[in-house]
Amino acid sequence: MQLINIKHPTDQVSFRQAVLSGLGRDQGLFFPESLEVLSDVESLLQEAFVPRSIAVLRHLIGSEVSEQALQHMVASAFDFPVEAPLLSDGTRALELFHGPSLAFKDFGARFMARCLAEFHDGGPMTILTATSGDTGAAVAHAYYGQPGIEVVVLYPKGKISPLQEKLFCTLGGNVHTVAVEADFDCCQQLVKRSFDDEILKHELGLNSANSINVARLLAQVCYYFEAAAAVKNVRKMVLSVPSGNFGNVTAGLIARAIGLPYKRMIAATNVNDTVPRFLASGQWDPLPTITTITNAMDISLPNNFPRVLELGQRHGLKLEELLSSTSLDDAQTRVAMRVLHSGGYLADPHTALAWSVLNQSLSGDEEGVFLCTAHPAKFLEVIEETLDIEIPLPAELEAVKDKEILSRTIPADFDALRRELLAER
Repeated sequence: MQLINIKHPTDQVSFRQAVLSGLGRDQGLFFPESLEVLSDVESLLQEAFVPRSIAVLRHLIGSEVSEQALQHMVASAFDFPVEAPLLSDGTRALELFHGPSLAFKDFGARFMARCLAEFHDGGPMTILTATSGDTGAAVAHAYYGQPGIEVVVLYPKGKISPLQEKLFCTLGGNVHTVAVEADFDCCQQLVKRSFDDEILKHELGLNSANSINVARLLAQVCYYFEAAAAVKNVRKMVLSVPSGNFGNVTAGLIARAIGLPYKRMIAATNVNDTVPRFLASGQWDPLPTITTITNAMDISLPNNFPRVLELGQRHGLKLEELLSSTSLDDAQTRVAMRVLHSGGYLADPHTALAWSVLNQSLSGDEEGVFLCTAHPAKFLEVIEETLDIEIPLPAELEAVKDKEILSRTIPADFDALRRELLAER
């Protein structure tokens, strides 16, 4: 697989090199130089999830990973179910939260961990990542206890749900968590700046497990085929994706580029609406990030959006026809949660927002699918306050709810982060 640095297209790397380095020169994102169309999508949709995912990733990655290794990597990473129940209103909920961290990030984080295990040469390695809530838990659990790998997770202090924090900030061992006195955008910028520091980069063997890493991104392509397998007519399928950093949207568009013939996609956002405004006006005008009940979407500078544009410019997707974006505020999100619950479906706020945007958009014989990106219990406080109900905790959250938070707190300052990283050596 040949990938280019979007900022410097003459810089070309293999899949292995892209996975191991994370980012290219000048913080450039790696992206496939070409995307070939699958030969027989209809037959592929008849397969079970794991063998279908192996075929999709083989198509994308090429021959860099042996068939035996790829089969093991996918089967061990995707060892939990994807479910797509049909709701009473005729839409489908693509449930991606049945993995160990109860969020869709498990797919990408676990597959990337298998890639690094396959490619790692035994030298020092530090996984440095930022999270707005769910990435942290997925990455922490994917790498917890792995010899020779340290994990450092930055997150915005006080801006993720308490149970989200408990899932990854109580592990200890090789997982180090850092609460930053800032928003997620700042955490993300601190991570990217770290990759420009040659001492950190080489002495610590820095890598990132955000969706900026191409292994994370490609793994997420797989469950869009699962959505297609669940509907009656793929060509009528409309996808609604809760969108923060736009990795999930990018993966869905890659699926389209390699031949999955769904009709269109909606990027559902909260009031941090940089992308909806951009698509409407053509002006990229990020505003200060606002804290909402859909905290995983509290991102004003979505890191993956250059890849979305690349799919239009280099790979020929007609984004103006294929992609739209709509934002809702907290009050509208709470209404959506109540309506869904009254119809018999309990959803976290991000999922409810995506469902509401989808229902506003569907017309004619379109088949709607909305991505359920997190288990409702991860947002216990918001759900119980909004719906006036009590919900039981799944075993994963019950096991950590009373544990001590082990995080260190730092100001929004690169020098403070640098000292923290060097202290973890």
